[in-house]
Amino acid sequence: MAKHFVAAAGAVAFRRIPGDEPLVCIVHRPLYDDWTLPKGKLENGESNEQAALREVAEEAGVAGRLVETWSCETRYLDYRGRDKVVTYFLLEVDEVAFSPNDEVDRLEWLPPAIASARLTYPHDAEVLNSLLAHL
Repeated sequence: MAKHFVAAAGAVAFRRIPGDEPLVCIVHRPLYDDWTLPKGKLENGESNEQAALREVAEEAGVAGRLVETWSCETRYLDYRGRDKVVTYFLLEVDEVAFSPNDEVDRLEWLPPAIASARLTYPHDAEVLNSLLAHL
């Protein structure tokens, strides 16, 4: 019997800092007590790109544009043991209006190396480093 497959999308959201390296957005989820990249499940009929933009806006209060079509994918078992595939995009941020909520209580903007080290899951750090290599 095939396991249930969960499709999700998210983004490595970044802000350019003149004369310096970009800052990357990571979020803290109190339910899991983890630091991760903003992401979430696709809704019916939604593309990966649409889901990524929606989820980053919902979780991090961030609006922006996807950079080219650069993306990468990660696969793992979620906390229920289901196969989960997350497609991540590189998102350049135009606006930030974060408000803590039940799903995400904290957000940090960090230089890439510090963000990578702070992330709870190694696959998130791999995604961050892979996508930022395109900048």
